[in-house]
Amino acid sequence: MSTQIVVARRRRNASRAVRTAAQTFMIAMTVLWMLPILFALYVALRPISETNRLGYVSLPHSLTLDNFTAAWSHSDMWRFFLNSAYVTVPAVVITLFLASMFAYVVSRVSFRFNITLLILFTAGNLLPQQVIITPLYRLYLSIPLPALLSGSGLLYDSYLGLILINVAFQLGFCVFVLSNYLKTLPMDIDEAAALDGASLWTRYWRLSLPLCRPALAALATLLTTWIYNDFFWAITLITTGDKRPVTSALANLQGQFVSDQNMIAAAALIAAVPTLVVYLVLQRQFIAGLALGSAKG
Repeated sequence: MSTQIVVARRRRNASRAVRTAAQTFMIAMTVLWMLPILFALYVALRPISETNRLGYVSLPHSLTLDNFTAAWSHSDMWRFFLNSAYVTVPAVVITLFLASMFAYVVSRVSFRFNITLLILFTAGNLLPQQVIITPLYRLYLSIPLPALLSGSGLLYDSYLGLILINVAFQLGFCVFVLSNYLKTLPMDIDEAAALDGASLWTRYWRLSLPLCRPALAALATLLTTWIYNDFFWAITLITTGDKRPVTSALANLQGQFVSDQNMIAAAALIAAVPTLVVYLVLQRQFIAGLALGSAKG
């Protein structure tokens, strides 16, 4: 009996040690993750004159919000926030709408090529963006658009072109996630609706789509972050400075010979606010969406 007690104690101690090690590791990773953000905030709150005199790694003599005010006014950041909204909001809505329809078909409708189509969509995420930039650039220069949609008359240097490429690259991942989530829902719902005479569109729009709200909220949070923070397509497919999103507009604060890193740090923190707001608004749905399908046996 005493041997069993000793073994049980050893197991409890081992389990406690594992939990302590895991918590220590997570705390350390959290600190390492937050350290660059906190340092950027520290730099943004210091005057550039003090930083030039004492260096970045030094105790502050004064803290001020002047860098945030200067970053907002000197870079016309409000205009670039609107540019980001013009691209991010339609891209997220279109991606989720198309992905939900396709995911419904490949997961709830039985036909021969549904798995093949799902693999094809998912495989598109494995293609690096840099691989297709040359043919994509030539394609964008060859596709005309009405003056209402593009001031240049081409798909290049237009909001629509930026929206389309973001939708194309994010669609595969969203289809994969939503199709897996839809497979966790009971098929009896669709079968009962079909017996009642509901069309395929009605079953998708009125039954399956409302049940996908946690998954859609989680994906909306991720897509907003990814598309809003995009830098590669913004500087490649947009040539007019006034049309560029806020991420690429930060370069306006970078001079050829002199750069105010304190003001750039303040501008970067301001640019990060919208994604933080989106996460806070959708936090509950986002956390619930992280465990999608985890209970399926």
